[in-house]
Amino acid sequence: MAVFCAAFLAPAEEGWWMKEPIRWFQTNLRDVDTGLDSRRLARQLADFKANVVLFGMGGITAHYPTKMEFHQRSPYMPEDRDMFGEMVKASHAHGIRVVGRFDFSKTPKYVYDAHPEWAFRKADGQPVIYNGLYSMCINGGYYRDYAMRILAEALQAYEVDGLFFNMFGNQSTDYSGKFVGHCHCDSCKRLYREYYNKELPKTPDEQHQQFMFRSSREVAAEIGKLIHEKRPKAGYFNYIQESTDGIMSESNTAIKRPLPLWPYTSSDNVNRARNSQPGKMSVNLCMQFLDYPWRFAMVPSGEIGIRLWQNVAHGGALAFAINGTIGGIQDRTAYHAAKPVFEWMAANEKYYVKSESAARVMLLRGPPGTGRNYGTEAYRGMFRFLSEQHIPFAVSENLDWMGTRKFDLVIATDWAPKELAGYVSAGGKLFVASPEPPEMVASRPMKREADLETYMRVRDKQRFPSLKDVDLLMLHGAWTEPLGVAKPALTFVPPSMFGPPEKIHVDMKDTDRAGLFEEKVGSGKLVWAPWDVAALYYRHSMDGHRLMMRDIVDGLVKRQIRTDAHPLVEMSLMKQQGRTLLHLVNLSGHSQTAYFDPLPMRRIRIEVEGTFRSAKALRGAAAVSAKASAGYTSLVLAELKDYELIVLE
Repeated sequence: MAVFCAAFLAPAEEGWWMKEPIRWFQTNLRDVDTGLDSRRLARQLADFKANVVLFGMGGITAHYPTKMEFHQRSPYMPEDRDMFGEMVKASHAHGIRVVGRFDFSKTPKYVYDAHPEWAFRKADGQPVIYNGLYSMCINGGYYRDYAMRILAEALQAYEVDGLFFNMFGNQSTDYSGKFVGHCHCDSCKRLYREYYNKELPKTPDEQHQQFMFRSSREVAAEIGKLIHEKRPKAGYFNYIQESTDGIMSESNTAIKRPLPLWPYTSSDNVNRARNSQPGKMSVNLCMQFLDYPWRFAMVPSGEIGIRLWQNVAHGGALAFAINGTIGGIQDRTAYHAAKPVFEWMAANEKYYVKSESAARVMLLRGPPGTGRNYGTEAYRGMFRFLSEQHIPFAVSENLDWMGTRKFDLVIATDWAPKELAGYVSAGGKLFVASPEPPEMVASRPMKREADLETYMRVRDKQRFPSLKDVDLLMLHGAWTEPLGVAKPALTFVPPSMFGPPEKIHVDMKDTDRAGLFEEKVGSGKLVWAPWDVAALYYRHSMDGHRLMMRDIVDGLVKRQIRTDAHPLVEMSLMKQQGRTLLHLVNLSGHSQTAYFDPLPMRRIRIEVEGTFRSAKALRGAAAVSAKASAGYTSLVLAELKDYELIVLE
């Protein structure tokens, strides 16, 4: 059965989230915060230079005087108050848009007692209870019916600029990380039988994943339809992509998350969202806390800065989240790290609206919800390689760009579908780094080997000039041999002895078995490295793997940026209303699990492809001497501190 994909229900016209610069401030209100001074908070947000506030509205707790029986009003809100209504009025007076926050995943006990059939049921039939709240099932009457009535009430009463929905759908673990499994309620059983003509499985499989994907998207589509009917100018935001106006994501941490830290988390989230679905805004929340049990313990200030600058460097919203209220922040370091970024953005907002990637290299990431397994390490290895090489690139989870945007080179680390054959035949270049064969050559004779601990021999030094001092490249893991390749530039070295020292590789033998496949396809070219070189680079950062990939990429595409900048200077190239925008983010403060102030970098030489009359570094408030020659415009940036934006016209 095909995965259900709800149609995008767009407002009648392009929404404010696509036309205005966004400085998004999220307050995750607690019950006890309902007595806050709305006008004071609105003044604090205005002082912070926020122009959008995501603010608690309803769901688990109603922060307005709801009349719905099974929608609990906060006991901390006085009877004569409408805190949410006051917040809308106060925020709009300061020019701040209000996005109401809902969470329908849980309800108080009295709702469960009245309608136990709405609840999420574990395999033993028991409900899922967390801190006195009962989890609701996405297929039950609460989500499918009663929640819609709550939303209709809220949308009718308040002129919100948008709605956001947290913890959407059935969660298999609770906030403490305890596994609760999948829902076994009567609604899930009935729908599963209707869709698949069989009983709900005891253990989730691919079909059950499709079932849950479909269920959540059906509800999401109904919510989107209701919002756009009641408030046509309001945006719909969620952590899913279907039927929404914006793609929500988070840059966050967790104490059990595998190391190393991924310093490109915001760039990854925003680049992928903005280029997978250019018609939607990416709102990547910079989460300030360490992990759920420590909501009032802040991550390093330097990490906050990098996340925020990366958000805007790739065309996303500036977005920062706190728990509780501004006045209740227990550790103010993250707040004070974010505030100067918001102030800068407010002063230079014209450069941060309606921009899009100018990159001509596309990096494919396997799409979600397909049932296929995709390698995060290989993707991240290629992502980091391209960033360190200062090669502007766009990330996409789909092929919707084909026929609408021109890319000189497409790179895939595990997902190279047959549809790319048309792109290559028409003159495109494709680089695949994976033991999984590109589908366009999958019919060729091949042989696969797994769990190898050996090498690839560099046979052609003219093909790989950067490897003049490297004869062997580490190979660890799977390798797929494309048979019948004449004179491959890399060849397989079979495993040999590696100990004791007296016996190290004394039995090493060479072969002519191919470690690289290159072929012209129409007027284009395919280069396939049939082993996990990108994942190996992510894990070990070896010079040989980096230099090998550099020679391959440079042999396929002309660079848009040539520079002597340090590899930890991240660059993105954007275009906006006749301008070209070059963003530079200084990641030199990142060291293992720590983030410090970045080291200032001086006299960075940069050549940008194209002819430009002028260049200005906005953060340094200085004109940059620009000289055009041989198709490039060269300039020298006097100093890079944490971030710089160079405007080229």
